[in-house]
Amino acid sequence: MVETTRADDGASLWTRRTGSGTPLVLCHGGPGLWDYFDEPAALLAGDFTVVQWDQRGCGRSPSPGPYTIEQSVADLHAVVRGTCPSPVAVLGHSWGGLLALRYALAHPEHVSHLVYVSGVGVDPTATWLGDFLAAARARIGPRLPRFDELYGRERTAPEEREFAVLQWSADFTEPASAFALAERLATPFRGINRACHAALTRQTDEYVDSGAALTAIAAVRTPTLIIDGAHDIRPRRAVDSLVRALPRATRITLDTGHNPWAEQPAAFAAAVRDFLLRDPLSPPGAR
Repeated sequence: MVETTRADDGASLWTRRTGSGTPLVLCHGGPGLWDYFDEPAALLAGDFTVVQWDQRGCGRSPSPGPYTIEQSVADLHAVVRGTCPSPVAVLGHSWGGLLALRYALAHPEHVSHLVYVSGVGVDPTATWLGDFLAAARARIGPRLPRFDELYGRERTAPEEREFAVLQWSADFTEPASAFALAERLATPFRGINRACHAALTRQTDEYVDSGAALTAIAAVRTPTLIIDGAHDIRPRRAVDSLVRALPRATRITLDTGHNPWAEQPAAFAAAVRDFLLRDPLSPPGAR
């Protein structure tokens, strides 16, 4: 069921509910992208009421802002309150993993479980960014000249999609299938909100680089599953401090890149399902 949720300032947030069972809210990454979770939602809808949503200013949620982490947390709270009874499980992918963590800090009574998929951890950005960029260029490989050409200038709408596909092809493990999988991720292409991306990336870097993120997450009492892709170009060592800091974290590694449901759908769905269903969904402190 497709719905519109109203944020606290009246902004419209596109949401969709599928399946039945205990509620699971999915938070896409970017920042500045749109919900790309149709495939994992279909995998999990047999056991959960799956809620997808486009974040503020992204995809089908038009808004000029404000683009702040605090507003993103407030928007997620509006989605949780407006679509399903709490407590809910929250799954965040990439930047959405940080959003999920911040939501659990702000509203612990509304979150039963966290699933943190392919996040970049809470280490200072400078400790891993160089390795990430080098790995991305290596994965793009023979298409690198076209990538560099598009990167260095203004792009038309079709070129923006082409650039995204080139960039995202580095997020998959097998060169033979990476470009096709990136094409699938970009279909339909709903545009990238560059202003949102820039604003939230800057705030995230400040939050992480200051050490505030690492200090704060020690207070997250929510059971947390961390799913890593062994071949993610974002160095997984950057997540080590997050695992150590979270009081109730479980970590698994799948033989995938950045989007594990695309390369190992059965293993990804089983990991999420087993974690969420091994004991009843209930708020922190209830068990």
